[in-house]
Amino acid sequence: GTVHLLEAIRQSDQRCACVVITTDKCYENKEWLHAYREEDPMGGHDPYSASKGCAELVVSAYRNSYFADCDRVRLASARAGNVIGGGDWAKDRIVPDVFRALQAGQAVPVRNKHATRPWQHVLEPLSGYLTLGANLLADRPFVSAPVQSLCSAFNFGPNLLSNKTVLELVQTILKHKEGHWIDCSDPRAVHEASRLNLAIDKAHHLLHWRPRWDFDKTIEMTVAWYVGSRSRDIVELTQNQIADYCS
Repeated sequence: GTVHLLEAIRQSDQRCACVVITTDKCYENKEWLHAYREEDPMGGHDPYSASKGCAELVVSAYRNSYFADCDRVRLASARAGNVIGGGDWAKDRIVPDVFRALQAGQAVPVRNKHATRPWQHVLEPLSGYLTLGANLLADRPFVSAPVQSLCSAFNFGPNLLSNKTVLELVQTILKHKEGHWIDCSDPRAVHEASRLNLAIDKAHHLLHWRPRWDFDKTIEMTVAWYVGSRSRDIVELTQNQIADYCS
């Protein structure tokens, strides 16, 4: 999909800005204590991670080969942390699993309780993507950074203190919503990274972007959405949370 998109852009004569969104899983995970920076190697132990690393390499190749002058096409990529928040009901994702279990009156199954992730509310990376895209598209970027430096990769992650284990995430949710959890660890399960952090210095210095909500606020707003969605208008609920974030 990434190749088809970029090839269509290359063959077009339209001026455009493009932000390709991948994931923090694009990095070759070495279980480091320190955070991954945009220049760290791409890769992955599992097919999902490898595919996201490949997408980043394709973006870099097209930018270097066809769009290096950042004139007609301004191309960047963005990598977020572990996104949570209202509206996610996907299978095998920890927060939807928590609320499906709670709503069914069941214990919350926790598969990988010691794994650490950079948890962030979905509105955080969205604000980063929009900030990056707006600056790429503008004749004169709103920030002082040269446009060539914006045609690159960016991490949009949470503050360091939002790097919590899966168990800490579940226990914090259960402070807001009554329930209990059970350990469903499986030693035969497929490989999953145990530690993953993102460095966000580049977004801060070049785009003046920073996360607004800390871990506790992120959990509070996430729980409020899932609980509120059972009795309130979802559009109104979501718009109120966006307004809260923008304020």
